[in-house]
Amino acid sequence: MEKFVITGGVPLKGEVTISGAKNACLPIMAATLLAPGKTVLHNVPILKDVQTMANVLRVIGAKIYREDHTLIIDTESCDHPEAPYELVSTMRASFLVAGPLIARMGKAKISRPGGCTIGPRPIDEHLRGFKALGAEIFEEHGYVYCKVKSLKGSDIILNEQSVTATENIIMVATLAAGTTIIINGAKEPHVRALIDFLRKAGAKIYIDAEAIVVEGVKKLHPIEYTIPPDYIEADTFMIAAGLTKGDIFLRGASWEDSSSEIAKLEETGLEIRKDSNGIRAKGSKIIKSVDLKTAPYPGFPTDLQPQMCALLSIASGTSVVTETMYRNRFTHVPELQRMRANIKIDGRDAIIQGVTKLTGANVMASDIRAGASLLLAGLAADSQTEISRIYHIDRGYERIEEKIKGIGGKIERVYA
Repeated sequence: MEKFVITGGVPLKGEVTISGAKNACLPIMAATLLAPGKTVLHNVPILKDVQTMANVLRVIGAKIYREDHTLIIDTESCDHPEAPYELVSTMRASFLVAGPLIARMGKAKISRPGGCTIGPRPIDEHLRGFKALGAEIFEEHGYVYCKVKSLKGSDIILNEQSVTATENIIMVATLAAGTTIIINGAKEPHVRALIDFLRKAGAKIYIDAEAIVVEGVKKLHPIEYTIPPDYIEADTFMIAAGLTKGDIFLRGASWEDSSSEIAKLEETGLEIRKDSNGIRAKGSKIIKSVDLKTAPYPGFPTDLQPQMCALLSIASGTSVVTETMYRNRFTHVPELQRMRANIKIDGRDAIIQGVTKLTGANVMASDIRAGASLLLAGLAADSQTEISRIYHIDRGYERIEEKIKGIGGKIERVYA
């Protein structure tokens, strides 16, 4: 078991290179099944979740080679349309292979994903989309079985803006005959990255204010593609600058992808500037309280809500953070309270009364972003913080302790 030991109170100053986006990489890896042959992906983050997706693809028959941050995926011989429970149970995003398997092989056997600490994330929208495109579906012994004789485009209205459902439906529709129109689809930066990848591989996909339109093609071809930077990682380091009153240059960060978050962070007093090579974030002496509500893109992302709670815990005044996406996404709050944060939960609202300082404590990560919240709080605390179950953090942040050390932070990974 590993843990982070952090000595807080040190302003973070220097440069951090933002890694490739995990949430873009995983669906793109799944999409390589649609283009038989060797796909080369650059700027792939070295993360446990990426390894899990690679293992899923290997079960299906892919040959995968890694060279540092480059991944070579050969899907030419894939012939086993199954994603087993052992892998899907460890990462819900494994279900993203369902769409490509249906489109390429006309069938799929995928373990139904289990529960999630941040709340239920059902796959109903995925299955409804598959059925609309011509798939027959039944469930047995915890597995979802899909089969199809011929795929045909359809108009699909999603009941919610599910990112993974949108991605799965897009991937099926790329090889369906005719046109598919997806209404109320998600349009997060990682969804757009998947669409960009598919377009370059030969898909015909268009986005406008009303819909995502997919004109089916007969086949896709393998390509070389660079995974875009992780905007949530960039946002997390901007918050680190605010919490520690630091000055951090985020090389490769995208202003457009983070525009909603930047606007809110500037309200707290951070000075954020755009550069041709990235973004610079500089903390202020006083952190101002703000209210915010999570929402689908281009709204404030739920994946940054826990980190914002850490920042606002030492803001002047009272902030109200409303979580609209996942009902259980306040698991970081009891741990921040152990660090003397003054936060009360009222339904979907976190009411945060800023305190002068946080105090180090022994805390535990419950998911990726909750863990990031505690790490940030530890960097601002007045004494030592120990974070256990850091494998959650490692799922979403590549070598984060090395990046923090590189800008002056005092953090160690301890092997118990």
